[in-house]
Amino acid sequence: MIRYTGLFLGHELRKAFKNPIWPLFGILQPVLYLVMFAPLTKNLFPGGTLADALRAFTPAAMLMIGLFGSMFSGFGMIGEIRNGVLERMAVSPAWRPALVLGRVGKDMVMLVAQALTVIGVAYLMGLRIGLVALLLMLALMAATGLFASSFSQGLALATRSENGMSQTINLFMLPLMLLGGLMLPISLAPDWMQAIAPFNPLYHAVEAGRALFAGNLSASSIPIAFALFITLAAITTTWSLRSLRHIAG
Repeated sequence: MIRYTGLFLGHELRKAFKNPIWPLFGILQPVLYLVMFAPLTKNLFPGGTLADALRAFTPAAMLMIGLFGSMFSGFGMIGEIRNGVLERMAVSPAWRPALVLGRVGKDMVMLVAQALTVIGVAYLMGLRIGLVALLLMLALMAATGLFASSFSQGLALATRSENGMSQTINLFMLPLMLLGGLMLPISLAPDWMQAIAPFNPLYHAVEAGRALFAGNLSASSIPIAFALFITLAAITTTWSLRSLRHIAG
């Protein structure tokens, strides 16, 4: 089990770094958001300093990486389905779940690299955060990324179409971002948006991240966010593994 997952993880990482421009773009996008957008929002927070803006926007940028950076990872699988590569792998003696877990593991490695880059840039801009809060934030980002990556693999296996997959993701992306308070705190939204925002799991993750960066480790949003995304990750991982069985069968 571990051996096959490691083999597929190594295979996916080698493929990713054969063309390093895409991993580089994945890191640069949230950094640009942090550098160019956070200073614009500093007057929206108590104190009105860049450090206040960074404490609110940095966890949002990390969750943006975790969710939307991993959400598109399944597109590569569609090409392998179309070319018959995935079918041949699925009927091989290799442990079948490793086909999905190796891809998800690659996404987790990329997330760690991107998160550390964002934290490093935010630190240079004046952000300060405790070690425990940082580790919890990385764990929350990993849970979010695990959900997004396994959902992406499952969606790719279900639709087997780039058009169908991109339309499905784009349909939900904007509402998730706006109702999650990624770009701006949801407290600035109209009353009707504030009323429905708690039904968005991303809202709880963003609130938990901002509580962690503010040093409020006892905030109720933290265990809620972890429970939600661990559950969602378990559901979507199970879905993607079951979808893979249909490819082989």
